[in-house]
Amino acid sequence: MNNPTRKFAAIAALFACLVAPSCIGPDNLYRGVSTWNSKATESKYLNEVIFLGLHLVPVYPIAMFGDRIVCNSIEFWTGNNPIGKPEEFKPQATAAK
Repeated sequence: MNNPTRKFAAIAALFACLVAPSCIGPDNLYRGVSTWNSKATESKYLNEVIFLGLHLVPVYPIAMFGDRIVCNSIEFWTGNNPIGKPEEFKPQATAAK
């Protein structure tokens, strides 16, 4: 039972528990990307294509990971979020039927 992979996984899990407090922060980085995406073009359909592309690249998952692990942890420990609050997200209006 002297498996180095299992030991590494246990140490990594312990480190993650110590470094990343389980606080829910404002997710400014993710919301900033989302706000930018909503205003990238005038077409809601093209913005949806950009949204899907940013998931495939993976911009959205990296932004969420960075927010949850790095930015929100920094805010928890220092009281300052390194990413400023983005503009309010406003979805584009749909065409009237």
